[in-house]
Amino acid sequence: MRRSAQDLIDLVIEPGTWVSWDGPIADPAPLDPGYAAALAGARRATGVDEAVVTGAGRLGGRRVAVVAGEFGFLGGSIGVAAAERLTRAVERATAERIPLLAAPASGGTRMQEGTIAFLQMVKISQAITAHKAAGLPYLVYLRHPTTGGVYASWGSLGHLTVAEPGALIGFLGPRVHEALTGSPFPPGVQVAENLHSHGLIDAVVAPEQVAPLAARALATLCAPRRRSGTPVPPEEPPGEPDAWDAVRRSRRAERPGIRRLLRHAGRDVVPLHGTQSGETGAGVIVALARFGEAPAVVVGHDRRDTPPDPAGLRAVRRGFKLAAELGLPVLTVVDTPGAALSAQAEEGGLAGEIAHCLADLVNLPVPTLCVLLGQGSGGAALALLPADRVVAAAHGWLSPLPPEGASVILHRSTERAAEVAAAQGIRAHDLLAGGIVDRIVPERPDAADEPEAFLGRLGAVLAHELAGLLDADPETRLLARRTRYRQL
Repeated sequence: MRRSAQDLIDLVIEPGTWVSWDGPIADPAPLDPGYAAALAGARRATGVDEAVVTGAGRLGGRRVAVVAGEFGFLGGSIGVAAAERLTRAVERATAERIPLLAAPASGGTRMQEGTIAFLQMVKISQAITAHKAAGLPYLVYLRHPTTGGVYASWGSLGHLTVAEPGALIGFLGPRVHEALTGSPFPPGVQVAENLHSHGLIDAVVAPEQVAPLAARALATLCAPRRRSGTPVPPEEPPGEPDAWDAVRRSRRAERPGIRRLLRHAGRDVVPLHGTQSGETGAGVIVALARFGEAPAVVVGHDRRDTPPDPAGLRAVRRGFKLAAELGLPVLTVVDTPGAALSAQAEEGGLAGEIAHCLADLVNLPVPTLCVLLGQGSGGAALALLPADRVVAAAHGWLSPLPPEGASVILHRSTERAAEVAAAQGIRAHDLLAGGIVDRIVPERPDAADEPEAFLGRLGAVLAHELAGLLDADPETRLLARRTRYRQL
């Protein structure tokens, strides 16, 4: 059953808190008699006066603005009046500095109004871009159906974008496609689940789950950016494991990775999916989360997946961009045996993506924190390393190649990998002495044998480090970062 715009609002917004922002509208003039009759019929059938409903209410205890499409009103099509209402709502949300939740359901531009209706997507997109530029969250819930200019404008600009199960979502509606091309659109392409599989949306979510998901996301996206007074976890003297022993321990299958870190130490975790450009990528996780009270965009290597590929690194850069737009700290998690080794990775621009990740991260205006959680091999590790502060697990390590690969280059054999690992200074202890790592989190004796206790210690350190970075003066922090890496 298709829900009306008001039905969805009632489901998402806390009872008794909804306030409509919709005022009287002016129909286009002169008004064609047939179009006038269609408008009158739509108003009688739906009980609303246009294809967009706007207002504000509370979601998870937080005031938010909502713009929702009403598909029952002429297929949710957007004409001049609907676009003006929508744009004013976006501008009001920006002026009042509150998050914006959009829930489009539309066949696109209103054909009865011609080109002028088509051009309304420009001012809607402009208003949403200004809202995001003000550092305010924009969340999108794509409903069945969302097509045409609506999908190609305010439906595709979300910081976080999810969709209704089974929803038809696409640029060109299937009926129009068949009429113009003479053949039906391939089945299953313009469906929410397929868009998710191609990294275009972050999740497929039932209407009943929109409110809890949005509340979790906003807990991070709207968290205070200054966190004074966070207790300092006690420093513990780091052990000095043998380099090769650290490498072997970091490769244990039981060792906790980024997923367990988020599950055990993170709060209000909301995974992001793909690049929003038709790629899912491999080898990385991107998520919103809080550690203690401190918010972060978390990007890191997934040790259970295949090594990072170019699309995976583009997903990382999406996380960087989101953090910069919203003024959120970035937490990077390094835990990789190296980048993808394949013809597809080379042709997909692997080296360039490593370079862009590295350049983006070292120049991000927001606080950055890196945790060297396990293996730190090659360019894929370097791409996530240069942060304001770097924390390492006791058995974390960093090397230009796996020790076996370095041994082959130096000695034409993998048999001297242990010797090379020791000589190259790859251990967390060596990195601490060299000023590359700022703090080591002990393992007793191995994170694989005490995962929950280790992740508890690490989570406390991350919460403290993020809070300290949030309290630092931004200009001083950026200067310190640049000086740090300039003087290596």
